Amino acid sequence: MPWGDDATADAPWWRGAVIYQVYQRSFADSNGDGIGDLPGLLQRLDHIAGLGVDALWICPFYVSPQQDFGYDVADHCAVDPLFGTLADVDSLIAAAHGHGLRVLIDLVAGHTSDRHPWFAASRRSRTAPTADWYVWADPSADGTPPNNWLGVFGGSAWSWEPRRRQYYLHHFLATQPCLNLQNPAVMAALLDIVRFWLDRGVDGFRLDAVDFLTHAPSLRSNPAAPPPGGVIPAKLFALQQHDHDMIQPATLDVLRRVRAVTDAYPGTVLLGEVSSQPGPFGRIARYTAAPDLLHMAYTLGPLRRDFDHAAVTALLAEAIAVGEAGGWPCHSFSNHDVERAASRWAPGGVPDERLTRLLLALLLTLPGSACLYQGEELGLPDASLQEHQIRDPFGIAYWPEFKGRDGGRTPMPWRHDAPHAGFTAGEPWLPVPDEHRRRAVCLQAGDPGSILGATRALLRLRRSVPALRHGRASLLALPPPLLGFRRTDPDGGPPVAMLFNLSDEPAPMPPELATLPQLADLGASLAGSPPPGDVLPPWGVAVLAQRADVRQPVLAA
Repeated sequence: MPWGDDATADAPWWRGAVIYQVYQRSFADSNGDGIGDLPGLLQRLDHIAGLGVDALWICPFYVSPQQDFGYDVADHCAVDPLFGTLADVDSLIAAAHGHGLRVLIDLVAGHTSDRHPWFAASRRSRTAPTADWYVWADPSADGTPPNNWLGVFGGSAWSWEPRRRQYYLHHFLATQPCLNLQNPAVMAALLDIVRFWLDRGVDGFRLDAVDFLTHAPSLRSNPAAPPPGGVIPAKLFALQQHDHDMIQPATLDVLRRVRAVTDAYPGTVLLGEVSSQPGPFGRIARYTAAPDLLHMAYTLGPLRRDFDHAAVTALLAEAIAVGEAGGWPCHSFSNHDVERAASRWAPGGVPDERLTRLLLALLLTLPGSACLYQGEELGLPDASLQEHQIRDPFGIAYWPEFKGRDGGRTPMPWRHDAPHAGFTAGEPWLPVPDEHRRRAVCLQAGDPGSILGATRALLRLRRSVPALRHGRASLLALPPPLLGFRRTDPDGGPPVAMLFNLSDEPAPMPPELATLPQLADLGASLAGSPPPGDVLPPWGVAVLAQRADVRQPVLAA
C-alpha cells in the first residue's frame, strides 16, 4: 500500500523503525578472549536502549569455522562457543524485550559452510540423502567449469569436487557452497530453522544476500559487461552482466515460503539485503510491495555512489518511488560490508564532523525505516589498518587494491582510558584505533553537543513527529547545494520540511523557507540551525514546520 495508508498509531512496529545493527564480534567482549560475544552484548544493552532505537539486528552467532566470520554457517540452530550459548541468546532476547526492543537475527539462507554436515554428505556421494541439497554440475568437455560465472570474492564461482566428479557453485568463498533452494527438502529444512528461532522469541530475520538465493537452472553463461570507466577492475565480477547467476524469478517463491512461516508469528518481520546490481530500488519495490514477500529491504546500491546533490536527489526519488509502489525501503549508510560513511563520503577522504552529523540527520529522516550500524552513533570513521592487521579474506586476497571490510569492523570504543578502549581485557581480534578512542562512548555520553548526543536528539525527534516516522515524502525543488524534502503527517498534522546544505560553504535559504519556524533547535547537535533569516551553515540541517495559521506554498510537491 502507498505511503501513509496504514501509518497510524496502529501501524506495524517496523514501519518507520530504526534498527541498530550489532556486529557482535566487535561489540563487547565479556571473557577476555578478544572477540565480542553475547554476554558482552547483554552487558552493553543499556547503550542501545538509551539511543531510542526500536530494534537490534545481530550478525551471525551460529556454529561456524569463521572463515567469513559467521556467514559460513555449519549449524544454523546452535551457538558458536566463541559467542556463548543458547541460554545466552534466550537471556538476550528477554532483556531486549524488557527494554522495549525487538530482536532480528541473520538468516543466511543461500549457502552454508563446507563444514556443514549437509555438505559433508553431499560432496561424498551423488546418492547421499543430501546429494542434491547443493548446486552441482558436470564439467565442460575440456574439464573447465560448466559456465563463466564469477565469484564475488574473485575467481570462478565453481570449485571441483573430486569425490563426486562434479563442480559445486559458490557465489562468495569456495568454502561457502550454495544451497539448492529449489529442492523441496532444502526449503523444508530452512523453514524448520526459521521456526526454531521464532519459537525462541526472535522478532524476525535479516535475510542475507537475497539476490543470490536462486540461479537460472539452464546454467547459461553470463554476457560480458564493458569495463567500468574503460579500465579492467581488480574485482572481475564487474565484467559480467549477471543475468543468470542471480536475481531470478524463483527467488520470489523462496521469499513467499519464508514469509508464510513468519506470518504465523504475529509481529515478526523480514528485512532483506538487496545487492548493488543495477535497479536495486526497483527490486526493493518488487520484494516488498507484495503482501507475501519481504516486509522491507535495504540495498548497498547508494553506498557505491558518490555523495553529492545528484546522488542524494536520486536516492530520495528512488525511495519515494518504492513507497508510491506500495513497498517499504530500509536505509543503511554504513554496515559490516562497506567502508564507514563518515570516511567514504568525506571530501578527499578526510572526515568532517559536520558532514557526519548531516549524514545521521539524513539517514534518520528519509522516508522508510533505517539501519544504524554500531559506532555510527559515535561518528566513527573507517579504521586505517596495515596489511598484517587484515583478517577479512576479501581484503587479504585483494590488498592493496581493496583493503577489505575490516576498517568498518573494528571494536567499539567504550572507554578512552581503558585498555583497548574497554572492548576487551585481552588482545582484540582487530586493533582499536586511537582516532576511535577519542570518540569513546564515555566521552560523548554526557555531552548533548556530541555526535552521540545528536543521534539521540534525532531519534527523539523521529519518535515524537509522526511525519518523520511514517509520513509520505516529496522532494522540494531547490537549487544545489540545497536539498530538501517534505514529510506529511499521516494523521493530518502540519507537514515537516527537511533542509540540507550539501556543501562546506554557507548557502542562502530561499525566502519562503527562511520564514518557516523551526520544528526543533538542533543547533547544538548538528552543524547549526539557521539564524532567523537566511543562511544555512556549511553541511547545515534545518527541520522546519508549517504553522497552522500560515500557508506556505513552497511546501507543495
